[in-house]
Amino acid sequence: MNQPTTSIRFPAEWELQSGVQLTWPHAKTDWSEMLHEVTPCFVSIAMEIAKHEKVCIVCPDKKTVIEQLGKTGNHFNVSFHEILSNDTWARDHAPISVFENMIPTLLDFTFNGWGLQFAANYDNLITRGLVELHSFQKNVVYQNKLDFVLEGGSIESDGEGTLLTTARCLLSPNRNDGKTQDEIESYLKETFGLKRVLWLHHGYLAGDDTGSHIDTLARFCDPRTIAYVKCDNPKDEHFEALHQMEAELKKLQTMSGDFYRLISLPMADPVYDNDERLPATYANFLIINDAVLVPTYHSSKDAIAIKQLQAAFPDRKMVGINCLPLIKQHGSLHCVTMQYPDKFL
Repeated sequence: MNQPTTSIRFPAEWELQSGVQLTWPHAKTDWSEMLHEVTPCFVSIAMEIAKHEKVCIVCPDKKTVIEQLGKTGNHFNVSFHEILSNDTWARDHAPISVFENMIPTLLDFTFNGWGLQFAANYDNLITRGLVELHSFQKNVVYQNKLDFVLEGGSIESDGEGTLLTTARCLLSPNRNDGKTQDEIESYLKETFGLKRVLWLHHGYLAGDDTGSHIDTLARFCDPRTIAYVKCDNPKDEHFEALHQMEAELKKLQTMSGDFYRLISLPMADPVYDNDERLPATYANFLIINDAVLVPTYHSSKDAIAIKQLQAAFPDRKMVGINCLPLIKQHGSLHCVTMQYPDKFL
């Protein structure tokens, strides 16, 4: 007897969204000493998203967050879900959304603190907490994938069956017990309904805790376009690795056999905290309905990055968000958000 065929599709970020999850900073996160600095950044992100779609805020105390949001408007588009968290990196502890046989489905992977670097016991319960609180539409299905470690920031989908990722992250021995590239690729293809996986073996950012997440380095903008971080300064510590990554990108081809249209994003002016260079990257942008939120760093390169991304998304509004506070904890704008496609929230 023939087994029924399962059709899985992993939507691209630029497709219609129902909303975005934020996991809010609080006194028991790593932001405890700088809540006064980082909270306005989260407020800015939430309110910009709320102009276009729903905002799903995970927090231990919604009254505090409502007070922090103040009278900035759009509260009608914001929901609050009281759940404990270790930290705020929703991109990596939130579920990854797919459509299985056209049914909206949440894939709940294990987040292990980017290779056992940080505690994640509460973060790993957030997705199940959201499901138990009936935060999603009634027909949304939950799937337990906790036997595999995977973070949303480590993978990029073009919505047409191609995944872009980095070998340094997904092949990390502290994530999936030393599984080989072939084993991981087979798992990804089966789980996300993929036709192929494109691997980058070069590229990194100083101060990045994730082990080279793809969303800090190179991003799909449409099925034929990739925006990536380019370093033009031979004296910069990133020059050689990013030059090699650029060479890899130039060899990649679309499903139809064409080379990708590549849009280079500048390296932000170096930012340091206690002599440590921070991972200021323009690749960590967030695509939402009708707009792109672009991280800025009070850098001379901010305007260039926005102009380059406008070329990649000519029909969307570019909105700069000051993310200097975020990079002090080694992440940026995309890292603190997770989008949900249409029909999820």
